[in-house]
Amino acid sequence: MPDAAPVGWRQRAVRWLSLPNLVTAAVMLWAAPRCWPHVEALVGVQQREARRPDFAVATRTGETLTMASLRGRVVLVNVWATWCGPCRAEMPALQQLSEAYKAEGMVLLGLSVDRGAAAKVDAFLAERGITYPVAIIGGDVLAALGGVRGYPTSFLIDRAGVVRHTVMGPVAPLTLRPAIQRLLAEATPGQGTPAR
Repeated sequence: MPDAAPVGWRQRAVRWLSLPNLVTAAVMLWAAPRCWPHVEALVGVQQREARRPDFAVATRTGETLTMASLRGRVVLVNVWATWCGPCRAEMPALQQLSEAYKAEGMVLLGLSVDRGAAAKVDAFLAERGITYPVAIIGGDVLAALGGVRGYPTSFLIDRAGVVRHTVMGPVAPLTLRPAIQRLLAEATPGQGTPAR
């Protein structure tokens, strides 16, 4: 019985161009740019451009927070909305992060992009036991942060006010935890030891 003829490159290409392979390739192309920032935060790769957002917000409790007033602390800014399913899913983990690192000098700031009655946001926060500061914002604050392509988006800002990581999606509390720990361990600008 003769050996089977070798498979040529065209035949291999045609076999590879099956529907499942094409769908897998499309999903990977879509997911890679969204997942890569999470990987960078996990392993400690710094964001390429050093942005220093400057904004002021009024929290739902009446406190005014500015980037100047937060200088010297690690700040995790989370942009979200009550109508966003992934935002809702990550909020308990964000609350845990806030409680875990507050004493070490981290501030978690929630920025809601909801439009309409502020009472709806207040009720949403109360139902979920969210105690970290939350403000309802407009496009000016989003622009100061460098823009948002989807919700939720989180910005991790170091003690000097520089955005070190920007990640999108509800897994931010997991992937940012090692980055938060690294930033908390860094010395405060102008000092030799981390601020506590």
